[in-house]
Amino acid sequence: MRARIKWVEEVSFIGETESGHSVVMDGPPAGGGRNLGPRPMEMLLIGTGACTAYDVVTILKKGRQQISDCVVDIQSDRAETDPKVFTKIHLHFVVTGKDLKREQVERAIKLSADKYCSASIMLGKTAKVTHDFEIVEG
Repeated sequence: MRARIKWVEEVSFIGETESGHSVVMDGPPAGGGRNLGPRPMEMLLIGTGACTAYDVVTILKKGRQQISDCVVDIQSDRAETDPKVFTKIHLHFVVTGKDLKREQVERAIKLSADKYCSASIMLGKTAKVTHDFEIVEG
């Protein structure tokens, strides 16, 4: 996997992926940015959320669960001094579907956390990563 980061101005950058997608990243005005896009550390969080949500949705579909939505709300803490790595990350899953089995949702989240989600497993090297979930009928 490859990526390319191009400096635009001040603290604004464009990230280009090998798959042909681009994203603008920028800093806050207090740090010299213009708030044109997410911060790089925010990108790590949303990438992690998307990685684990992908796993959960895929596992539940393979398990013939009637899933209709999956939202992951993430809260995190970072170290106070440089390097300001993530120290705690909590992922709260809201899984919506018809007659979803609690055991299967729990199993899908656990499999993602322990085996499949490269992003959360990697971040788990510096942060305590926790999970919980709720099921919404719908």
